[in-house]
Amino acid sequence: MALVTANNENFYELIEKEGTVVEYLYPGGLPKAMTFSYDDGQVYDRRLVKLFDEAGFKATFHLNSGNLGKRGFVTPEEVGTLYQNHEVACHGVTHRHPLQMTREEWLREVWQDRRALEALTGRIVQGMSYAFGEYTPAEVDALRAMGIRYSRTVSNTGHFGLPQDFMLWKPTCHHNDCLLERADKFLHTPGYEKMPLFYIWGHSFEFDRENTWDLIGQLAEKLADAKDIWYATNGQIEDYITALRSLRQSADGRLLYNPTAQTIWFTTDGKLRTVEPGTMCVL
Repeated sequence: MALVTANNENFYELIEKEGTVVEYLYPGGLPKAMTFSYDDGQVYDRRLVKLFDEAGFKATFHLNSGNLGKRGFVTPEEVGTLYQNHEVACHGVTHRHPLQMTREEWLREVWQDRRALEALTGRIVQGMSYAFGEYTPAEVDALRAMGIRYSRTVSNTGHFGLPQDFMLWKPTCHHNDCLLERADKFLHTPGYEKMPLFYIWGHSFEFDRENTWDLIGQLAEKLADAKDIWYATNGQIEDYITALRSLRQSADGRLLYNPTAQTIWFTTDGKLRTVEPGTMCVL
């Protein structure tokens, strides 16, 4: 006797239909993404923001709210407008060494920084970068409970992979680390590397100190206005990938449900598709 399903399909025919290959993409159906991360909020951010805006790049700027207005730093009054096309995130109130404070002091550093930056920008601040790249596992768990959704380390990967844990987000490279060569590799990422992300970090004062401002112009010549790259802030990347990882699929791989508020882009059998927020689609 043939084993049948509820809709009378032969069991073995059903097995053959299982495992539809879904290849996920970034918003707009784009295969690649690029993001920048710059720390400290020094006055050189003004020039860097202008260069990013001209190139159409998106960045996250990690600020020490307690240093704003001091010599060499941007002012509190300009934060809301200067970074309006980008994202503002935490870096600790005064850039103290996390491993040279009590746990309570360090958590206050982050919490007070977050509150101050939210007051200045009128936005929800959800990310950060670790001052001096320092952290402990216990503190990372505490940050999650405080509403921090991602944090950048200073450990470069040299590749374009997505992070397993956004609270331990390792960038591709510092801008002084073979930036243009890595840009060429990013442009020619092999097809088997899905959803590559080029994540660049640094400090704006380094461009001035080392007279390397032309790096951004050279990078823009290679990567600006690309038709296959999503230019996004750190927070936008985290939001989208977290939503993608929250999708639910049926056991046979034929149904895909999106419980999030994000539209998720993907292909099946070479056809570009989306699954809209709160909806289910048949693959």
